[in-house]
Amino acid sequence: MRIRFFAILPVLYVIAQAGFAAPPKACVPPDAASKLTKKEVCVDVHVYDVVELPDGTRFLDVCAPDTPDDQCRFTIVSLREDREEVGELAKYRDADVHVRGIVQPMHGRNGMVLSHMRQFYGGPPKFKPNPKLLRGFSGDQATPPIADPNLRSQGGHRAFMNTSNQEARPK
Repeated sequence: MRIRFFAILPVLYVIAQAGFAAPPKACVPPDAASKLTKKEVCVDVHVYDVVELPDGTRFLDVCAPDTPDDQCRFTIVSLREDREEVGELAKYRDADVHVRGIVQPMHGRNGMVLSHMRQFYGGPPKFKPNPKLLRGFSGDQATPPIADPNLRSQGGHRAFMNTSNQEARPK
């Protein structure tokens, strides 16, 4: 009886996981993604062209060639400092891709920043720390970047048992 129970246990575990697991979110087209500002979404796009500016910024052109630029409401941008993590984008020209990221307003249209190759495979964007929080912080400094009273020695100059405040001992 016990052997049958332990044989059935892995099957019950798989059924329970399948029942409680949330279904993966489907990718949305660029038109729907442009309405989801400040949300993390997966976008299903066709890349018509890869455009590179002189400063190294690259754009994935996801609007059809017959669409005027002012009618194109969504773009995918890869910055120069992310080139090493993103890799070569020319291989995505004339291809259907899925890109996961946070939709942000960009110069009158919405778009997504492509900062890491894993975004093509459902992974998150590269973590970029807030520069305002990094002010005054260096990994090799001995003192903390903030003046936390809990990190100071309590008492400092104590009056109790202070050598300069001692009474004369009786002889």
